[in-house]
Amino acid sequence: MIEVDRPNRQARRLHGKSDPVDAVEAARAALSGRAQGTPKNGDGHVEAIRALLVARRSARSFRIAVLGQMRHLVVTAPDDLRSQFKGATKAALIEQAAALQPGAGDDPARQATTLALRMLGQRVANLEHDIAELDAHLRGHVVVAAPHLLEVFGVGVHTAAILLAAVGDNGSRIHSEAAFAKLCGVAPLAASSGKITRHRLNRGGNREANHALWRIAMVRMSSDARTRAYVARKVNEGRSKPEILRLLKRYIAREVFTKLPTGN
Repeated sequence: MIEVDRPNRQARRLHGKSDPVDAVEAARAALSGRAQGTPKNGDGHVEAIRALLVARRSARSFRIAVLGQMRHLVVTAPDDLRSQFKGATKAALIEQAAALQPGAGDDPARQATTLALRMLGQRVANLEHDIAELDAHLRGHVVVAAPHLLEVFGVGVHTAAILLAAVGDNGSRIHSEAAFAKLCGVAPLAASSGKITRHRLNRGGNREANHALWRIAMVRMSSDARTRAYVARKVNEGRSKPEILRLLKRYIAREVFTKLPTGN
């Protein structure tokens, strides 16, 4: 079985988009050898990680949305109700809102606002419980799938889960650290012309894995002495922060690859 990344863009522009056109282009890519990727297996711990990440991603997005709704209600609430949350941290906001009780003698607007805040606070608390439970399950699968990945400086459970999901259960399909870097979109692409030799930013690859490497780089830039010394040296050389981040992500990809279940 061969994995075909995407339909041919030129064919889509010439003939439009349809399932038959996409099927023909996929067949041509496979027969010509242009498509050579080995598809991921879907029967191991990494597939379990992928499923858990889907649930965690939706829970986190919903939690962010509900917190925004709570803050909006607090800002527009009656003065006495709004004063209860003045200076409250996010955790305190959730706890206090979940414990609110509408008063029997309150006006309709205050009763409705109190009830809405209580329900939203309880909803956020339930979502945080779900996220914590999902993280516990993710840790168990990550430890089994890649026992040494969490030892890498800056790699947490969620970051490790994203990187593993990008690789798949059959990590041997990623044949080198350069291939892994390209998968994550951190391998510079050649853009030379004539006598000019240069490379450009790679905007392809798995963007979630790319963001995971960015998170590791940011943690190291703030907490790792070796990385901070490297950044200072590159700044003295005239490199910009985006350039330094791109360099760091490429080095981190090389280090992370050695901890992945690639079979190499």
